[in-house]
Amino acid sequence: MRATKDSFTIVGLPDTAVRESRERVRSAMKQQGFGFPKGRVVVNLSPADLPKNGVTFDFPIALSVLAASSKDPMDFDGFVCVGELSLSGEVRPVSAGLGASLVAERQGKACMVASTSAIPGADGARIAGIASLRHAVGVAEGRVEADAVASPGAGDDRPMADIACVRGNREARRALEVAASGGHHLLMVGPPGAGKTMLAGCLPSILPPLSDDQVRDVSLIHAAAGSGREVSNVAPFRSPHHSASIAALVGGGSGIPTPGEVSLAHHGALFLDELGEFNPTVLDALRQPIEQGAIVVARQAATVEFPSRVQVIAASNPCPCGFEGDHRTPCRCTDMHKDKYRARLSGPLLDRFDMRLTIVRLAPDALMEPRGETSASVQMRVLAARTRQNDRGCLNRDLTRDDLDELPVTEAASTALMALAREPAMTARGWDRVRKVARTLADLDAVNDVDTKHISEASSLRGDW
Repeated sequence: MRATKDSFTIVGLPDTAVRESRERVRSAMKQQGFGFPKGRVVVNLSPADLPKNGVTFDFPIALSVLAASSKDPMDFDGFVCVGELSLSGEVRPVSAGLGASLVAERQGKACMVASTSAIPGADGARIAGIASLRHAVGVAEGRVEADAVASPGAGDDRPMADIACVRGNREARRALEVAASGGHHLLMVGPPGAGKTMLAGCLPSILPPLSDDQVRDVSLIHAAAGSGREVSNVAPFRSPHHSASIAALVGGGSGIPTPGEVSLAHHGALFLDELGEFNPTVLDALRQPIEQGAIVVARQAATVEFPSRVQVIAASNPCPCGFEGDHRTPCRCTDMHKDKYRARLSGPLLDRFDMRLTIVRLAPDALMEPRGETSASVQMRVLAARTRQNDRGCLNRDLTRDDLDELPVTEAASTALMALAREPAMTARGWDRVRKVARTLADLDAVNDVDTKHISEASSLRGDW
């Protein structure tokens, strides 16, 4: 009788990384003293019609082969396992660790991941940190204890730009504080060197830290994208280049869709520098996720909904040369060039910005002004304003028209709002956004009723660009 040829096959639409796991698994088992079974070994990754990718399957494949080939019973049914294997059998962390822990939690199981994994909300009792294949077998058999995995700390020691470094530009600093307080979308228009990019870079330092649930949401999105973001309670701040494609910005790709920049900035800010240089089609693709807080990406392989509750901060020059309206450098653009440049930004997109601010270059004397208020001080006011909003159930950015109608407004402010509504250029969406910003200004003042001063400031922040 002919001897069965030794083979190791993985089926179920594996990609190259999954197919290469055969060598990692074989070597890891031998190095850990288990040996690899003789004969034909077939691993079926179900469901068979769903593409499998990455090194996440190394660890569970090795455990499955061990359980199937061992003379002594090995029971791994009570665990959800993910991890990469080294050739010597050590278990390495993978981005799917957080998702696996949530699956395990829903199924009432424990989750086996690498001991060096960092998982938000890890409680230690249901997440088993594993150092190697032999360690995993010992834990499953109850002979040894699992390691505790790291639960990320609340802080983040990465340096952030302090708003105190912004000299002058008091109106712009105020607009940034209002934007951070209510999660509002902000467009800054001004010549080169006016400080638009610097101002946007200071936003993370005044945003409130993420809650534990928000940290988990952000970590899951970045894990799905394979971006490898360190777990942190600092709100994400994404700044894609103006050459970004639609798929890069809103999500997509071949096969199963992956999150785009607008989802990677979930619970944080998406900064679009040089807004006028973006492809108009790409910018218009942002209109739905900005408005609805989610984006549905449909591809042949799958249709996926990604969250995108994000505030958009954008900066743009007023014209192609950048110096229209500048008091120091004359503009060289013709009217036709100016109109063509502004036409790249559609009216519906501009209407979705709660605040549209014109920024001018500072006079030389203003550059010598002393440092202003620090980010820590501004953040305290932002936190207080957001606390008032959270008590109402959501950020002011997300208030519906019915919500706005129920919030208290003084009689004088109501009259001012009606006058604004009658202005020819005011749209219904724009009117609601003025009301949202006015509500945030009232929250910053720690008052219940929106007054005329709040309407006036919100209207001026709305601008006419």
